[in-house]
Amino acid sequence: MKTALITGASAGIGREFAKIFAREGYQLILVARNTQALSELADSLKKEHGISVRTMAKDLSRPETPEEIYEELRDDSLAIDVLVNNAGAGVGGLFKDTDLSAELSTIQLNLASLTHLTKLFLRDMLKRRSGKILNVSSTAAFQPGPTMAVYYATKAYVLSFSEALAEELRGTGVTVTCLCPGPTETGFQTRAGISGIRLLKFRTMDASTVARQGYEAFIKGKTLVIPGIFNRLFAFSVRLIPRRLITWAVRWLHQRGEGSKS
Repeated sequence: MKTALITGASAGIGREFAKIFAREGYQLILVARNTQALSELADSLKKEHGISVRTMAKDLSRPETPEEIYEELRDDSLAIDVLVNNAGAGVGGLFKDTDLSAELSTIQLNLASLTHLTKLFLRDMLKRRSGKILNVSSTAAFQPGPTMAVYYATKAYVLSFSEALAEELRGTGVTVTCLCPGPTETGFQTRAGISGIRLLKFRTMDASTVARQGYEAFIKGKTLVIPGIFNRLFAFSVRLIPRRLITWAVRWLHQRGEGSKS
């Protein structure tokens, strides 16, 4: 039986990935900070699918956490066949006003811990000449994001890192896929403090659809997947629009519409 490690598994896209991998018969290792939500999800998946589920209540905004996860699993002789780097966070607001500690935590979570986990588990996958890595980025990766400058920059890193790594690993038996969803109903907007912005007035996708499309592309070994035709058109159209104009447009989309509450 293969084993999938999923970070940020207690809610949103990560939770939906856990459900998909459970249906496919994977043994699961679920990582998130919310102990109760993880426990409830694990119990549900074990009961419904008869699989083994291990939960790890870990905070990936701490630099030492990736090594802790790796060492605990290594000590228990658990090999990871699939790594899903889904955990992520964002901070909304003008950079001059936002909280530095929250942004440094975002960088650690979205960027550094993702890189660290990939480095640790990739080495074992290469020894076995088998494995799959799925990194969750965002359509934010394709352009700068005024009023969410740090978040957009971290997601650009994830996309660039994933595409470069996918090329490096060609022919090794290990694949890397980068999932770039657009606005998705996950609760992220509330946590980031961006509820009510114009961007969210457009169609948002549900987390289950995003996860399903991501999983299908991931299993096929595709390097990049952007769920939703509107999101795909937007991601590729920004390459044709002057950088200054698209940056202005993103800032406009991040402003709250009339009647919206802060």
